[in-house]
Amino acid sequence: MNKYKFILSIVLTLSCLFSTAQVTKRSRPEGWNQLVEGARFMDRFLPMPNQDGMTSNTWGADAVIPRDINNGIEDPKWSYWGGNARLQDDGKYHLFVCRWSESSPRGHMAWPGSTVVHTVADHSPGPYRVVEEIGKGHNPEWYVTADNKYVVSVIGKYYVSEYVNGPWECKKFDFDRRDRQIIDGLSNLTFAQREDGSFVMICRGGGVWISQDGLSSWNQITDASVYPPVDGRFEDPLIWKTNVQYHLIVNDWLGRIAWHLRSKDGINWKTEAGEAYLPGIAVHQDGTKEDWFKYERMKVVQDEYGRAFQANFAVIDTLKKHDRKNDHHNSKNISIPLTVGKLMTVLNTERITKNTQEIRVRIQAEKGFNPYDDIDFNSLRFGASEAVNFGGGSKVKSFKQKGDDVIISFYGKNNGLTDEHFAAKLLGRNQQGDLLFAYSKLPGVAYIEAALSARKPVFNHQGTELNILIENFGQVSSNISSIHIYKIMKERKELIAKATVPAIKPYESVKLNIQTLAPQHKTKKQPYLILINEGEADMVSFKINDD
Repeated sequence: MNKYKFILSIVLTLSCLFSTAQVTKRSRPEGWNQLVEGARFMDRFLPMPNQDGMTSNTWGADAVIPRDINNGIEDPKWSYWGGNARLQDDGKYHLFVCRWSESSPRGHMAWPGSTVVHTVADHSPGPYRVVEEIGKGHNPEWYVTADNKYVVSVIGKYYVSEYVNGPWECKKFDFDRRDRQIIDGLSNLTFAQREDGSFVMICRGGGVWISQDGLSSWNQITDASVYPPVDGRFEDPLIWKTNVQYHLIVNDWLGRIAWHLRSKDGINWKTEAGEAYLPGIAVHQDGTKEDWFKYERMKVVQDEYGRAFQANFAVIDTLKKHDRKNDHHNSKNISIPLTVGKLMTVLNTERITKNTQEIRVRIQAEKGFNPYDDIDFNSLRFGASEAVNFGGGSKVKSFKQKGDDVIISFYGKNNGLTDEHFAAKLLGRNQQGDLLFAYSKLPGVAYIEAALSARKPVFNHQGTELNILIENFGQVSSNISSIHIYKIMKERKELIAKATVPAIKPYESVKLNIQTLAPQHKTKKQPYLILINEGEADMVSFKINDD
């Protein structure tokens, strides 16, 4: 274990031991103590570079002094919060963040009156400088649509412009909950662009929404949260897409534990083992630590493959309510570098199963990375994340150089991959003993599919017929499907109608008129279970109440 990792482990342990008010101790799922290095997303955080801004002559609790004031953005006159950065064609990194005056009588709790500002930096860690005020708003996150509209989303509205430097027009999104309950409000929204230019959005409560272009109506397509099934106080979700899959990180603010999830389509998610981040991750290359009390509003900076190479956080040095007018406490935005996953391609053409004898992968060379010389091949494990994260997975059989790349053959045994998996994970070390990891798509997996979703059934007066609207929010046309509609009783479900659904093009719909199996009587808030392709591998299930 190198010096930085040793220091980080001590800091994280102390942070957990000395939690104070507004914090609860969360028990970890069984088995997390057996995770190997690189299993947790948190293992990817790297030491922060010093940028000639290290000083003790600044605001903050003792735990965050000295620190590099050139990292991210800070100013003793302003409280900063949130924001994500992107590299633009001008060669600069643009960060939209919100701020409010440190002299506000309410201190940190003046955040509802915050203003969004546009900041820029020559380098991704900062320092960022303000170039313009956009307008009132909190919790900004920005993205660029397929037709080059710049969108800055804040609570309750958004700003849009033809150019990254404005001028900006303030508008409001249209949200269509589609007969579903909105899960825990729409205050913290996060966005990722799909292959066809459409967008998937995750709301604060973990509901999934789709917009065809990122500006037209947002349609809720889930009926429950996609977050881990634990007693968390979740907020500040972050979604991003790479060349392999989607990632989602969400913060349990009360437990001060963040969770990491992955998805092939941004709709259906699986939870990864291990913490995504905890307090104590801000450590410099020389061992200096910035032990911020809270880390929230995580965002990532992505490369051309979508891989995250930097995390930005809103941080504060004390409880929010203890940050008062013109005191020595405050908040800022910080930047922490991340280990970047390698580019890996599975060369097998047939779907990988437990009976696969050999798995061949290509690891691509990149600037500063020569895979043949840099990889510790004996350390590598390949397969399902559930296997490699706990030290299992397939072992290396042989490897050879192919141009600048390397081809690695793994024994198929213990790969752990099943029909439920959409990505394989590689985990190991480089020759210096540092973390090396990669994800790859798998053969035989459909990554772009139809996404059928139904509204609630509407009955005629006699209850002998219903109509139901089926919509396709996927990026390809659906196949002919089946639909079964059940009425949920106290201890059972009763099939009341079934039909065949014709093929539906992307973002189009069909309304079905279906005869009920028996007359249905109107019941207040009757819950229904709707199954599309019941019993099939691509079955879609959701519940809807008749209001």
